[in-house]
Amino acid sequence: MKTQKSASPLVALSAILSLTCCVSQGAYNELEAKNQGLQQQLDTQSAQLAASQAQVQRLQGAIKYTVNSDLLFSSGGWSLSRQGTQIMARLANKLAPDQQNKLAVGGYTDNTPISPALRAKGISSNQVLSEKRAEAVMQFLISQGVKPDMISAQGFGDSDPVASNSTAAGRAQNRRVELSIAPPES
Repeated sequence: MKTQKSASPLVALSAILSLTCCVSQGAYNELEAKNQGLQQQLDTQSAQLAASQAQVQRLQGAIKYTVNSDLLFSSGGWSLSRQGTQIMARLANKLAPDQQNKLAVGGYTDNTPISPALRAKGISSNQVLSEKRAEAVMQFLISQGVKPDMISAQGFGDSDPVASNSTAAGRAQNRRVELSIAPPES
């Protein structure tokens, strides 16, 4: 009987390892690419989380109510519209009776330049327009029973946008009034 001489186990193992390394290197490269993609996603999400945590820390202990300025004022105006007075009256009815917290009214605009018509009325900038709008809301709330010594108004102009000013929808989001209710002081 003829015996067939087989390859040595070392040679066979070497052949298997070299095939395994080739396949494993490709799989490794694929996994490495996926890992890098996931790492980038993690970095992005970590940055977003840090930004949202900063927002939460600023608002910790306070309540913020945001109203689109288009609901409160006519375009370029600072007198409350009929709809605006209804919205603010409902809010005042909830706040005024048992008010124990300070209320801050913040006015914001988009970055659209002030029109000549507004300039003729003495509005020289978005900052001034936002101040007049915040003041109008504050004065209306006071007329509805909010304590004058427990409310303040400040205009921020086009600073601190919540959306891009490059689109009409973004500009609409940036035109807003924010009412922040602080916790009672201890």
